[in-house]
Amino acid sequence: MVIEARQLALWLGRVAGTRDRAAFAQLFGHFAPRLKGYLVRLGCDAGTAEELVQDVMLTVWRRADSFDPTQAGAATWIYTIARNRRIDRLRRERHPVVDPTDPLLVPDPGENAEQGIETAEREHSLLGAIGRLPKEQAELVQMAFFEDRPHSRIAEATRLPLGTVKSRIRLALARLKRELGQEEST
Repeated sequence: MVIEARQLALWLGRVAGTRDRAAFAQLFGHFAPRLKGYLVRLGCDAGTAEELVQDVMLTVWRRADSFDPTQAGAATWIYTIARNRRIDRLRRERHPVVDPTDPLLVPDPGENAEQGIETAEREHSLLGAIGRLPKEQAELVQMAFFEDRPHSRIAEATRLPLGTVKSRIRLALARLKRELGQEEST
């Protein structure tokens, strides 16, 4: 049965105007199998094509009032919706939607004001204690802990034997622990 473009536009107009379920059933009956075939030809599997047809026809029901017969025919308008839904599906598959509640994506809660003050005080105390170390120890602590250099690289940079670097850092840490009021663990 060949249905004229005028009839399709009429049905679509009735869906837009009065939410005519019978007119929508006629549109659905006409377009659903054709859209499925179209989507399968575009590369969708049968299940995906059926899902997309349902989505397209739901959009037709909801947005029928945005159809403008002076801009395009009813079939063109509906097939354009189907094409766009297929493109949207492909994009989602290539770039999955990120779940913002995923524990891996939720940032650690920041410090509260009290914790921030405590952290700042500890940093101030530590920097003061490092400043009171002998110069040769302070430089090695700076390179080891603030520049994250391995002991062997520190030895190369300072032209000191590796054992001397390790001893000075160990002595500096012991002194820092004493100055900061922490017990030295043995």
